[in-house]
Amino acid sequence: ALQAAKLQGFDVVILDTAGRTTLDEQMMNEADEVAKIANPQETLLVADALTGQDAVETAKRFHERLPLTGLVLTRMDGDGRGGAALSMRAVTGLPIKFLGVGEKLDGLDLFSAKRIAGRILGRGDIVSLVEKAGEQMDAEKAERMAKKMAKGQFDLDDLAMQLKQMQQMGGLGGIMGMLPGAKKAKQAMAGMNVDDKTIKRQESIIYSMTKKERAKPALLNASRRKRIAAGAGVHVSEVNKVLKMHQQMSTMMKKMGKGGMKGLMSAMGGAGVSQADLAKMAARNGGLGGGAGGAGLPGLGGGAGAPGGLPGLGGGSLPGGLPGLPGAKKK
Repeated sequence: ALQAAKLQGFDVVILDTAGRTTLDEQMMNEADEVAKIANPQETLLVADALTGQDAVETAKRFHERLPLTGLVLTRMDGDGRGGAALSMRAVTGLPIKFLGVGEKLDGLDLFSAKRIAGRILGRGDIVSLVEKAGEQMDAEKAERMAKKMAKGQFDLDDLAMQLKQMQQMGGLGGIMGMLPGAKKAKQAMAGMNVDDKTIKRQESIIYSMTKKERAKPALLNASRRKRIAAGAGVHVSEVNKVLKMHQQMSTMMKKMGKGGMKGLMSAMGGAGVSQADLAKMAARNGGLGGGAGGAGLPGLGGGAGAPGGLPGLGGGSLPGGLPGLPGAKKK
């Protein structure tokens, strides 16, 4: 591999040794030999965050045998909060350099002590969520969508776009893992059988419609709904749920389009938040919602003209929300 890299002019070579779930002397020797031959500038130990304190013992043993320069903690999008990160740092003295938050190429984040502390304390990691949203958003599409929202317009193509953005941002689990109170929210979703497969089914339902149907959901009578259900491979009741979710979000958008911040308050059903509080939040977190100039992060509300939110928490006293979730009950 080293010779091939030299011949082809590569600047960086990454050697990935065999993974192991338990400490194995033979594999440890193999890793030791690879390190001696390659003489790497960086030797990183990749550990599973969900193994908890077992990962700490693994890190300790590897550090005794190999010249480790840092740690990578994977599966941080799982249910674990990452407490092992603190222990591994304390035991080995090595810096944690990256966090794995997915299985795709973009599922690797730089480690931030402040953000991991927020996760451990159950406060979430809103900064990472906003950054991820910013990376995935198309500025032109966001601008067009914001203008539509300002007019109170929200069709099924808009809903499909938000569903797609959610998947690009790491799916439902990845997003929820970065929100405050994520553990309770995940438990609630598990109880309602809401997961990333639900999001994909909802998206396939929308794309089983014609372009005209997506633009004018009022056209969807009983026979059309049966055709869409057959095309998406789901029951008609799931098509009805998607349409109901869209209706709730569309109603909220119309209120926001008419009344700006006041309309947002009306759409939220009060939610115990004053207009002054919302104004302060908008001032502090301009990137979370976007004004008329951008779509912002789906689901985190935003100022006047910002599109709804993570689809599906819709209804009740919550604006927008995650697809499939019924939202809070009105008092």
